[in-house]
Amino acid sequence: MRTLVWLLRTLLFFTLFAFALNNSHEAVVRWFFGHEWRAPQVIIVLLAFGLGAAFGVLAMVPSWWRHRRAAQRLEPGAEPAAPNPSPETPYPAHQDGV
Repeated sequence: MRTLVWLLRTLLFFTLFAFALNNSHEAVVRWFFGHEWRAPQVIIVLLAFGLGAAFGVLAMVPSWWRHRRAAQRLEPGAEPAAPNPSPETPYPAHQDGV
C-alpha cells in the first residue's frame, strides 16, 4: 500500500512538472487603469493557487478561534457531565401496581 501511495505521488509530481515545462511561456495579467504584469504562466497559476489557499485559511480563522475558546472553557481532562438521577427523586411508580 505504501508503495502505491509513493507511486501516485511520483506520478502527480511528474504530471505537474510536465505541465510547468509545457506552460513556461510568458502570460500577461491586465489590471485596472492600464497596469499589466508579465510573468511565466506557471508562476501566475502557482500564485493564484497560493492566494486561494491563504484566503481559505484566513476564512477559517474565526471558526478556529471560536472552537478554541469553547475548548478552553472546559477543564483539561474533564469530560462533559452526564445527567445522573439524584437520590432525592424517586423512580416513577408503575401504573399496574408492581
